[in-house]
Amino acid sequence: MKAVTGAEVLQLGDPGLRRRSREVDDLESVEFRAAERRLHETLRAFRAEHGFGRAISAPQIGVARRFIAANLGEGAFSIVNPEITWRSTETVTMWDDCMSFPSLLVRVRRHRSISVRFTTGEGESVAWERLDTALSELLQHEIDHLDGVLAVDHALDRNAIVTRAAFDLHREHLRRQVDYVIA
Repeated sequence: MKAVTGAEVLQLGDPGLRRRSREVDDLESVEFRAAERRLHETLRAFRAEHGFGRAISAPQIGVARRFIAANLGEGAFSIVNPEITWRSTETVTMWDDCMSFPSLLVRVRRHRSISVRFTTGEGESVAWERLDTALSELLQHEIDHLDGVLAVDHALDRNAIVTRAAFDLHREHLRRQVDYVIA
């Protein structure tokens, strides 16, 4: 899949999606800033083309570094070297989607809440504590990408991967199979 602008989003099966990313050690390096810009442009283009997309991780454009471009509705920002510091014992099941396999949805189990520590693109240290489910599931998905793990690896059973077309056709039936739905 080629984005309108930005970079090509690697698709399921590309070995680049399976590499564990290295930490970003220099926020001011030319290489990091160029990759950060491309990642944000790719997210912006995907949102313009598809009408959704809250975040994308660097490995999805072939950059094996630990950072994420996000836009949660209040503007774009970078999440650099994120680390999950706490996970709730309570979990939710949900249908997860991904820019690296946009024609599929995968039924997965995620922690209902997490806490995360990271650095912004400007170098500020941030700690988000006990996040709501929407942000928790998103960050778990994106941090998995940084570790070379995909939502398909978390599929709950043999019926847990469906095409987007089948999901749209059987939406109510499939939504009854999970206890959380992405808004």
